[in-house]
Amino acid sequence: MSDELILVEKKDFIGKITFNNGPLNILNIEMMEQINKTLDKFLEENSLKVIVFDHLGKAFSAGVDIGEHMGDSVKKMLEVFHGMFKRLNHMKIPTVACVKGAAYGGGCEVAAFCDIVLASEKAKFGNPEIKVGVFPPVSAVIFPSILGEKKAFELILQGEIIRAEEAHRIGLVNQVFPLESYEQDVSEFLERFNKLSTIVLQYSKKAVKIGISDFETKLDEVEALYLNELMATTDANEGLQAFIEKRPPQWQNR
Repeated sequence: MSDELILVEKKDFIGKITFNNGPLNILNIEMMEQINKTLDKFLEENSLKVIVFDHLGKAFSAGVDIGEHMGDSVKKMLEVFHGMFKRLNHMKIPTVACVKGAAYGGGCEVAAFCDIVLASEKAKFGNPEIKVGVFPPVSAVIFPSILGEKKAFELILQGEIIRAEEAHRIGLVNQVFPLESYEQDVSEFLERFNKLSTIVLQYSKKAVKIGISDFETKLDEVEALYLNELMATTDANEGLQAFIEKRPPQWQNR
């Protein structure tokens, strides 16, 4: 495996970012900075018709590095992490997440934020943050519009993991493909974009985004809640520390 945390490829009409940080593709600050630099370059591209997030290893991503949720790292982590979504929010062309394994925590948020999610039958999704004393800021903003309020509350407040078919049923996933034909099925799906006008794709996406505007304002509000209120609680720090120490958290409800 390459030492690069992400692999970047431009081929024909597709720009691809492949997560390459070990089997779980944990999102650390360095990796996310690399993603952001790549997205900045893709933002200037006029020849691409679709941007794809893919992965090596068994997981799409098991989330953001827990160690970077704590102490002096948390503010920088959120700045870089949320920077990905702000860039994606300004991306003119369609974005597609190709999820063949686990997409948990921040990994689930990256997949969910893409315009389209193509999952293998072995994929799993979830935001288990509440079990370690925090909440998923991006999912808190986007899940209500994607899934509806009731399902958003259920997934965020219970932190359970769901399989690809359930994710498809509730609208988190667009298509579920068999693992043995996954790459071919994805290739055929993406090829549909190649038959379309780049400029019309851009305006069509812009039209849909108008209906779901104000993402960044809401994210900034949720980020302030996370940094200034949640991280000041005893239980947020206890949950994260317990996860690192591989022990059950001792909640004090404060």
